[in-house]
Amino acid sequence: MRTHLAGALLSVLALTLTATGCTGTAGASGTGTTTGPATSAGAVDDRVEPLTGVAAPRLPVTVDSADGRKVTVTGARRIVPLSGSLSEIVFTLGLGGRVVARDITATFAQARKLPVVTRNHDVSAESVLSLHPDLVVAEETSGPAEAMDQIRAAGVPVLVVKPAAGLTDVGPRIHAVAAALGVPDAGERLTRRAQDRIEAVRRSIPAHADRPRVAFLYLRGSAAVYLIGGAKSGATSLIEAAGGIDAGAASGLDKDFTAITTEALAKAAPDAILVMSKGLESVGGVDGLVKIPGVAQTPAGMKRRVVSVEDGVLLNYGPRTDQVLRSIVGQLYGDGTKR
Repeated sequence: MRTHLAGALLSVLALTLTATGCTGTAGASGTGTTTGPATSAGAVDDRVEPLTGVAAPRLPVTVDSADGRKVTVTGARRIVPLSGSLSEIVFTLGLGGRVVARDITATFAQARKLPVVTRNHDVSAESVLSLHPDLVVAEETSGPAEAMDQIRAAGVPVLVVKPAAGLTDVGPRIHAVAAALGVPDAGERLTRRAQDRIEAVRRSIPAHADRPRVAFLYLRGSAAVYLIGGAKSGATSLIEAAGGIDAGAASGLDKDFTAITTEALAKAAPDAILVMSKGLESVGGVDGLVKIPGVAQTPAGMKRRVVSVEDGVLLNYGPRTDQVLRSIVGQLYGDGTKR
């Protein structure tokens, strides 16, 4: 669901989203019958908040693409972003009216009625080209390569944006997209807004004697996928910004994801578990989560302490990252959050 999920997970997630019709608005609906303290607080807004007063794009521009190419953009009236995160940036820059298609992970309200041309980086070149785009904005993981080559061969500029791995990537991704769209000033404004709001959330974290150990679990019950995140899962930055410790990484898991085992969970010993809301729903809510071997024996499982955030935004590291962080903080600390 994020731009930097491991390649091995993308096909599984695409299948799951197709089957479930992910909308990114599940919020607490996947929390089962838990009586735990941290499962329903702070849903992320279903709509993005575009900047106002954005000047018309100043084009043409030539920019550096993350794939090593120089890309010249002469028009930005028909834009196709190939991930939910990139769609969110374009819309929040105030140019959503120019977007003509979306990835299945672009689940926020303003984008939901657009035609789907890619499913978690599985791009349909024919669908993209049928919409006559003048710019395609892609992730490094967008593909297959043949589809991307077909789009380029048709003369459509393709900007590839570096993936996000943490909070420090929010600004650079906004800048990259804004530069290609010919609205660099809007990129500066949006970056400042995003950073200011993230810092405001970090200042709201209540004082606590011990940093909670938080394990990020990637769950897809319908596909029997149960994974624990490690140092490269992409969740570490959010967990640490919320004042916690990434339990998976701290226990020595240095990869992105590892299959859940009783031993791995015992070593991680999380005080709380972070999940995507659709993933939690797919295993039957918290009642089903604690039935996964080893979960019930962790401090988090015993207290049914689960933090759930919508799939479409949890690891996007886009303009709504402050809301994601606020949701995590609110659920992790409950009413102790400063206001």
